[in-house]
Amino acid sequence: MEPSTLPLVAVLGATGAQGGSTARALLESGRFAVRALTRRPESAAARALRAAGAEVVHADLDDPPTLRTAFAGAQGLFAVTPYWTHHSPEREYEQARHIACAAAEAEVPHVVWSTQEDTRRWVPLEDEQLPTLRGRWKVPQYDAKGAANALFRERGVPTTLLTLSFFWENLVRYGMQPQRAADGGLVFTLPMGTKPLPGMAAADVGRLALALFERPQRWVGRSLGVAGAHLDGAQMAAALARVLGEPVCHRSPRFDEVASLPFPGAAEMANMFRFLHDFNDEVLAMRSVAVARELHPGLLDFDAWLARHAQQLPAQRRNSAYEAGLLAR
Repeated sequence: MEPSTLPLVAVLGATGAQGGSTARALLESGRFAVRALTRRPESAAARALRAAGAEVVHADLDDPPTLRTAFAGAQGLFAVTPYWTHHSPEREYEQARHIACAAAEAEVPHVVWSTQEDTRRWVPLEDEQLPTLRGRWKVPQYDAKGAANALFRERGVPTTLLTLSFFWENLVRYGMQPQRAADGGLVFTLPMGTKPLPGMAAADVGRLALALFERPQRWVGRSLGVAGAHLDGAQMAAALARVLGEPVCHRSPRFDEVASLPFPGAAEMANMFRFLHDFNDEVLAMRSVAVARELHPGLLDFDAWLARHAQQLPAQRRNSAYEAGLLAR
């Protein structure tokens, strides 16, 4: 196959939710060549990307030489780190450092870095409003990403900081869909009280990233946050009820209830929801639905997302530690 004359974008995590969405959107646009980066080039997801026209290349965030090779010649880079595969903020920060250093060495002209807030800017470690975890973190899965923003700036990497929202796919991937309570009714558990949660479809990440890569002159050096909707638990339960055809009750447990659940990451999840709740005005202001829709006019709202996933939502039994633990209380 002859080399493409299209501008090349390298995509980290290309077999995951964010990277996969981005790789597909870039390929479907017909305006970019895609180098799909993965630790498992022979996986089914990698083979599918290769069949769709991507160049699939081995890259390991813990192995800097593989990143330098993978970024060589790229005009753009979509960068994301996989906190939930190892649950280590220290490792995630180090992986981000490897990305920033390799991007600087390869002189990549535009990096889109998928990030979050460093919540310690709002809640210092000595502040007990949020329990301090592991001695250094408040919301580890956010803080390491936010702290890593400076790494790209310090190394002079032309970067767009892209802050995303809660993925509605969590409702089907991690057992957060409505569950049957003992009385047979459906209960949707979301620990946000009456505060809105900024949410979005993971599938829309790619189209948003595509828009950023199409106009680097506008977005390099800027930060933006995006969402598909800002909805509280009662509004989400009402939308779920419409698509499921039966009542859905919203329950908002205490944060300490969430933290005590018997699954890895419960404390991190509890702190995350408490941050999103306690600093709700700032959280929503940082994640604009209007900006997201300007970038991607086909952006899904919650109702449209539900219509695509209705068959995956109803749960006839308590099949997750998250829901089962909360319903049992």
